[in-house]
Amino acid sequence: MIDWVTFPVGLVIADWLDGAFTAGDLMMVSVLRRLKRSGMLDEYPNLFAYVARGEARPAFERAFDAQLAVFTAASTG
Repeated sequence: MIDWVTFPVGLVIADWLDGAFTAGDLMMVSVLRRLKRSGMLDEYPNLFAYVARGEARPAFERAFDAQLAVFTAASTG
C-alpha cells in the first residue's frame, strides 16, 4: 500500500518518479487518475499536478488509446 504521507514528497523535487518520464510514470499516472473523481488527489496538489503532467504527455495518450483499443476489441469481439 502506498504511504500517502511520504510518496508525494519525491514529486516535490522532481517531475517524474525516476527523473525522466518512464513506463513507471505511465503506470502510476494510470492508477492515480482513477482517484480524481473521489477528490482524494485534491489533498495532494503535487500528485494532482503529477497526474496532469502525465496525462498531457503524448506517450501517455498513445498508451491509453492503445489500451482502450484492446479493451474495446475484446468487448465487441
